[in-house]
Amino acid sequence: MSINNKNIDNLFYIFVTSHLIFWTLIPTVTNHNLPLDTIEALAWGSNLDWGFNKHPPMSAFFSEVFFQIFGPQDWAYYLLSQIFVIISFYYVFKFSQELLKSRLLGLISVLLIETIYFYNFTTPEFNVNVCQLPFWSLTAYYSWRIYIGKNIKFWDCFLVGLFGALGFLSKYLFLYLLVSITFLFIYLIIKKERKFDFKYLISIEVFLVALVPHLIWLSNNEFITITYGLARTGLEQSSLIDHIKYPLLFTGKQIVILIPFIILTFLLVKKLKFKINFKDKNLLFLLAVNILPIALMFLTSLITGSKIRTMWMTPFYLFLGTLVVYLFQSQINLKKLKPFIVGFLFFFFLSPIFYAYVSVSKDDKRTDYPGKEIAIKTQYAWDQQFNSTINVVLGDEWNAGNLSYHLKSRPKWAGKTERIKLDELKDYMCLDSVCVGSR
Repeated sequence: MSINNKNIDNLFYIFVTSHLIFWTLIPTVTNHNLPLDTIEALAWGSNLDWGFNKHPPMSAFFSEVFFQIFGPQDWAYYLLSQIFVIISFYYVFKFSQELLKSRLLGLISVLLIETIYFYNFTTPEFNVNVCQLPFWSLTAYYSWRIYIGKNIKFWDCFLVGLFGALGFLSKYLFLYLLVSITFLFIYLIIKKERKFDFKYLISIEVFLVALVPHLIWLSNNEFITITYGLARTGLEQSSLIDHIKYPLLFTGKQIVILIPFIILTFLLVKKLKFKINFKDKNLLFLLAVNILPIALMFLTSLITGSKIRTMWMTPFYLFLGTLVVYLFQSQINLKKLKPFIVGFLFFFFLSPIFYAYVSVSKDDKRTDYPGKEIAIKTQYAWDQQFNSTINVVLGDEWNAGNLSYHLKSRPKWAGKTERIKLDELKDYMCLDSVCVGSR
């Protein structure tokens, strides 16, 4: 088959379709229950608000949209997660082929990141990290259009603000990308080129307007999500040694996660020689969306002594393949890609096979939780005592969230079990750490 643009586009669509099918089908077949974070998002989604005790609202919103369409069908939420992944892949492909001026190199850029742990093994669990992915790639792509455009377009600025806000409303760590892009624009466009277009303000205005409801919610709820996020870093208990230990742990984990990516890079490029030219606008942009957010995360750990959790880095590597291909493109022999393709196929099939093995061989995971069976028993016990419908469930997001998801009446999750909340119910029944009731 000759290499032409149509063939490359077809190969890309075959790749993303295969990815979607594998990573939707395999967890559907091998898992008994949805993962923790997905159940958590569905619990929040049953009682939608502009924020929740742990995170901003977007993961809950999209989960609830799918619940309204498909109901309690586990495969739908694995599909939802993969839709988010392949949207991000599409815009990485689109961005890469425009920057590299080659569809084939654009495809290679996407195939490289498929080997990264965050874009295969962890993707069945729809959560705030996966929820960021399409908005991360979209924000970077439309920032790129502004960055290279001779005439800045209103809609590009509008979309940067909108997608930036949606990403931030998925998880606050999205701010690391926004800060990196902002720094680039300030340095290059204002300081170096000494010109400012007021259309840039459109992005800021749209971003802030989109955040207003969530900011009001934050203020009304004592900034609970920010407090939770800081608690997760272990910042309050940090000691002097943590300023060294956690940054080193962070670096080591990133290297381990990138081992398949590094192996595939060596199969693609025989001699890793490159030159850094800081006058190269393309390279500066790639460094801004790849290296700078990771460097800022490292500095956060170094300065504050906080622990950076591995999964927080999920969207940070989306454009790493593009950076590598850009740096080494002169050394890539497009006529000798067979070792690279073989390596890619090895990792492409290895990851879902390993996922299936772990899922089937181990029986103590969250995805082995008998959520459906517990819901049936709860409904039976309720029917023996009451004639009303269960429309409220109280308890932690996991136990109560599973009941909210599996019970046919789809009761709203109303938070932790508290006496004052129980007193508001007409009928209620408590089992272990979970209570169900009817208003």
